[in-house]
Amino acid sequence: MSSRGKKIFLAITIIVPMIIYCYIYYKPIIQNAPFRKKDFVSMEYKWGIKDTLENHYNSATGEYQYVNGADSTIKKKMFLKSDDILFMHSKANEIGLWNFPDTIGKRSEKSLTVPRYDILFKYKEKSKHVVIYGDFDGNPKLLDAAVQMRKIIAETLLQAERRSGK
Repeated sequence: MSSRGKKIFLAITIIVPMIIYCYIYYKPIIQNAPFRKKDFVSMEYKWGIKDTLENHYNSATGEYQYVNGADSTIKKKMFLKSDDILFMHSKANEIGLWNFPDTIGKRSEKSLTVPRYDILFKYKEKSKHVVIYGDFDGNPKLLDAAVQMRKIIAETLLQAERRSGK
């Protein structure tokens, strides 16, 4: 058998069945992925100290409320662009938000002075809700990923607020 014949035989017996197997195996997984961008409904982000969580944003209603440095409550109505939502969704996929536990950290006596963050992504069929406590002392990689996701959301909201100019 010639060298070219060996390469063709190798491709037909090993590479082609592997491609077919991957297609058959991964196609339903990708199609049935619960967190798809096209199924995105809304995102809610709340943060604060204690259980009041006086700062919040809801992308469905556009309601944005936060306490500024002068301890006055600012209420605005602003909506995120589809690019902002796509950016947050892709970052959530990249960071692995869908694999986070529902609670990162735990409520403790120190919770009265430690910040708490609630992140909720709603999709047509499923939603992901993560509560992050500031005094988390578990896996540092998980904490870094959670802090990174929180910062991405906060920066996106800040950019949207600057764009709205209100």
